[in-house]
Amino acid sequence: MTSRPVITDAQRRARLMRRAHLDASSRATDAVEAAATMVGLHATTPSTVHLAAWARVGPGFARESVDTALYDDRTLVKHLAMRRTLFVFPRDVLADSVGALGPRISASERTNMLRDLRRSPDFDDPEGWIETARQAVLAELASGESLTSTELRERLPALDGYISYGAGTSWAGRAPMGPRVLNMLDAEGAIVRGPNRLSWHLSRPAWTSMPLWLGEELPSISVHDGHCALIGRWLRTHGPGTETDLAWWLGSTKTAVRAALAQLETIQVDLEGGGVGHVLPDDLPDGTDDEPVEPQAVLLPELDPTTMGYKERGFYLGGHAPQVFDSAGNGGQTAWWDGRIVGGWYRRADSSIDIIPLEPLTRAARRALDARADELAAWLGDEPLKTGYAAPYARGL
Repeated sequence: MTSRPVITDAQRRARLMRRAHLDASSRATDAVEAAATMVGLHATTPSTVHLAAWARVGPGFARESVDTALYDDRTLVKHLAMRRTLFVFPRDVLADSVGALGPRISASERTNMLRDLRRSPDFDDPEGWIETARQAVLAELASGESLTSTELRERLPALDGYISYGAGTSWAGRAPMGPRVLNMLDAEGAIVRGPNRLSWHLSRPAWTSMPLWLGEELPSISVHDGHCALIGRWLRTHGPGTETDLAWWLGSTKTAVRAALAQLETIQVDLEGGGVGHVLPDDLPDGTDDEPVEPQAVLLPELDPTTMGYKERGFYLGGHAPQVFDSAGNGGQTAWWDGRIVGGWYRRADSSIDIIPLEPLTRAARRALDARADELAAWLGDEPLKTGYAAPYARGL
């Protein structure tokens, strides 16, 4: 017999609705608060940032406010972080991420570049090429100028290297190494994606020095302290979670996760679906966050941080994984009812939003989801919306 507290799936869904700003009574004040609560908003697809904020911020949320936070106020910053994925972070979460994950991701980027450079006959000194390219970029951006990857390669011969791939195949070609150097520098916190040269739903970042863009140096945070900070933030919003959830979400190791959980003095709980979860010491299942939430309709974009927040997703995903997630593990656009994924959505050519049920829906659920779809269509207006990861359910639509 276990003496651990038990947290049911219904309690986990209620917590998620309230804490992730998905419940109408717990909306965020702005995109910065939403990003802080969620420990970052996914930004691989540019529109996801705006749509994830729309789902969590109260009425009157303006799409332009996200760009203001990103490029004018710079209270939100794009950064390559967990699982080598692009996120948008508030500054304090950015510092935690660079400390926790920067060394691991930047080292991985460098190792992968060395592997490919060594396979190419065009690079006599792969390590020297990387370091020369790295220093050239830092020197060029030291004045505070913002330049796209293409502009940097045009200015810096040291950065303009290519590798060949697929020799003798139908998919043979050449790939530039310059963007990979930029990703390595981004991961380590040296440079940052500054102004976007395209519209809100597209991406052509101009790179710039991170300290100059922010107007300050990021505080130095150790890998362990960064893990503790990120895991503490994650548990505050997503908890309970398992070691598997946390290691997957961070793109880190269970050793690092366990060390952070010990430092945080988390408490183990039994999960209804099986397994052992962790909660912060002051977050045992006896508060108002565990009380039922009135069923509500929620529409989330592809790669939303709630959809992608866990590895073990059964309590909100059920058996819909084959319809929602592609073979690489990317979650598509989702429709939620009563704290669960019950379908998806897509935008028609006439800009209306259609709900795609993945299970039978009650009349109340369908009416609420259709009404939320109309709200999203009105908010988008005639603005184009480019998606990057269509869910399996959307094939052929």
